[in-house]
Amino acid sequence: MNKNDQEIRFELLRPGQLIQERERCPLIFIPVAPLEYHGPHLPIGMDPINATFCALETCRKMGKGVVYPTIHCGTERERPAWMLESLGFKATDWVVGMDFPTALWKSHYSKEHIFGLILSNEIQFLVDHDYKVIVIVNGHGAVNHQETIDRLAKDFSHTTETLVVWNLTIPKDILKDGLAGHADIYETSMMLYYQKLFGSNSIVDFSTIPDKKVPIHYPDFSIVDGAGFSKEPDPEKIVRTDPRDANEVLGKEIHEKIVVNFIQLTEEALKKKGLL
Repeated sequence: MNKNDQEIRFELLRPGQLIQERERCPLIFIPVAPLEYHGPHLPIGMDPINATFCALETCRKMGKGVVYPTIHCGTERERPAWMLESLGFKATDWVVGMDFPTALWKSHYSKEHIFGLILSNEIQFLVDHDYKVIVIVNGHGAVNHQETIDRLAKDFSHTTETLVVWNLTIPKDILKDGLAGHADIYETSMMLYYQKLFGSNSIVDFSTIPDKKVPIHYPDFSIVDGAGFSKEPDPEKIVRTDPRDANEVLGKEIHEKIVVNFIQLTEEALKKKGLL
């Protein structure tokens, strides 16, 4: 059976099927990201949706492995004083992650230790089930979130027989100083592509943000470009990678780049374990 025609979602497979696929290749992908406010025009599931589709497509193209149920969990920290100023706030303001004062919904952030416990618990299940390569498909770019994943990946890789690797679902060529934008042209384009895969044209709603002639400032809608998270923000605190310029074609291109990166990461991990 062609892998494209075969069920690869862990939760939809029977025990015998899981055993058969694990014996063929003990590889599993874990999509992970929190439900997070992405401005009024995008769904709060943007990050886990991105992680899930990237994990599924990577697995299909690899022709081996299975995809674990998406872990809707992640962490964030309070913004440091210099970043608050970059974003157009006062250095003394208190802002956690993307929960700007204008946000319509509070993001579902977990404390670092809770996120670490949840993710490590799921990884341990899979180690106990004899998976030898675990690929964490991370949809959330917060520094402390990524550091938590990295610590767990290194710990499991050095204390068990399982190699745990991970990467972020944003191509390097659109990062600014290692920091991705938020709800800007790139994430909006990806969601325009993903909504088609859901059979919808209404998950992204541009009517919730102003017309293109009105500049979007960072604090307005929790929409920020990569520069806004750096020490060299736009002088006017205006989003230059404007979500209103987003399009489905760009979203598909970004998605495909991410999948290529994860295929390379997975192949390298399988080679290290002598499985490729």
